[in-house]
Amino acid sequence: MLRSTVSRFASRGTRVVTQRFASTKTLKETLQEVIPGKQEQLKQLKSEHSQTVIGDVKVENIIGGMRGLKSMLWESSVLDPNEGIRFHGLSIPDCQKQLPAAPGGKEIIAESMFWLLLTGNIPTEAETRQLSRELAEKGDLPTYVEKLIDGLSPSMHPMTQLGIGVAALNHDSVFQKAYETGIKKSDYWTYTLEDCLTLIARLPALAARIYRNVYKYGAAAPPISKDLDLVGNYTALMGYGADKDLTEYLRLYISIHGDHEGGNASAHTAHLVGSTLADPYLAYSAALFALAGPLHGLANQEVLRWQLAMQKELGDNITHQDIKDYLWKTLKSGQVVPGYGHGVLRKSDPRFIALQEFCDSRPELLASPTIQLVKKTYEVAPGVLTEHGKTKNPWPNVDATSGCVLYHYGLTEFKYYTVIFGVSRALGALTQLVWARALGLPLERPKSVSMDALQDLINKGA
Repeated sequence: MLRSTVSRFASRGTRVVTQRFASTKTLKETLQEVIPGKQEQLKQLKSEHSQTVIGDVKVENIIGGMRGLKSMLWESSVLDPNEGIRFHGLSIPDCQKQLPAAPGGKEIIAESMFWLLLTGNIPTEAETRQLSRELAEKGDLPTYVEKLIDGLSPSMHPMTQLGIGVAALNHDSVFQKAYETGIKKSDYWTYTLEDCLTLIARLPALAARIYRNVYKYGAAAPPISKDLDLVGNYTALMGYGADKDLTEYLRLYISIHGDHEGGNASAHTAHLVGSTLADPYLAYSAALFALAGPLHGLANQEVLRWQLAMQKELGDNITHQDIKDYLWKTLKSGQVVPGYGHGVLRKSDPRFIALQEFCDSRPELLASPTIQLVKKTYEVAPGVLTEHGKTKNPWPNVDATSGCVLYHYGLTEFKYYTVIFGVSRALGALTQLVWARALGLPLERPKSVSMDALQDLINKGA
């Protein structure tokens, strides 16, 4: 049995009728069931445990960028130093087994991961397909954004262009318009959700338009297909729709890279700006500019540069000893080994392991000299870094392999890699914006101190 739902798109003033199975729920309906329980849990924590001490603030936390300080609420994922990332308690292998894939595919897709992050529930295949179609129907860019992006210089960094485009989309923010007319706080999340869905839907068209303008000289893109998932449309819009292996890789990468708790710079920035009640477009554009920093989102391109430089210097038939010598050369020159170490993790990044398993399942990747070098480096680098003694975590993170696989599949434009990261990280950051509004989280406002004030506190404590 089918039932129809009708939605209106303000940007085009048209009515679109979609159909769904009566046995499925929409994402919004699922959230309406989940939110009251979370609100009650938060109410209980506030009333019964507000004075419970869960940790000490040390001087190193204050002057060390708040590293490791438990100080923010983030519902969709938890990052354990030894276990790695879990999404509502599920590991990456758990998600690979349970979350629906695209028709004919095997890898997780962004829609099923977004559903899990937002609701804590595993979507059915029908619910996932329904969400894919909803996003495809919302995916076209407004004409004013197309003109804006087309008018930017191709020499402008793709991440700068992405941030500009996302910020400009706030012209259509339903949350902003509703807030200006006066709405109840209990309804904030519904308008925020609508903005977040529209932003996620439009990110592939925006990111692909930037790619074509910068690297393909404005080549025309195909129309968005209502029968494809988000990433399927993204690769098609970039001009790689025929490459099914690249599409499957990006499905996996974007899904498992979509959230990594809230303390990383881009996620935290989205949360901070969102706490001012800025709309999701403004909050996420700020997050993208944090992601563009060399210490955050640019790491995957740095890994690939380093790997290619090693290949060029060492030539063919690279041995483990060759790699060991090159690692020591890098370290003795005062440089870090890119792709190794992590601000929280103290083991091999489960995302790295998942991407390596993807490579192991495809003969063409196993035969790639670049991918072979990634694998050999993994076999040598932890020992060298442990012997070096200045790295808390000598194990690889996701960046140790992510860019190298893109390079193999022909996406060789390094500067664009962080844009793909930006498309993926929207899943988690925008999830949190919805929950921040649903739970009524306050404006984020930590207390700062000067060095003299800090010394006074130290003296008083002593």
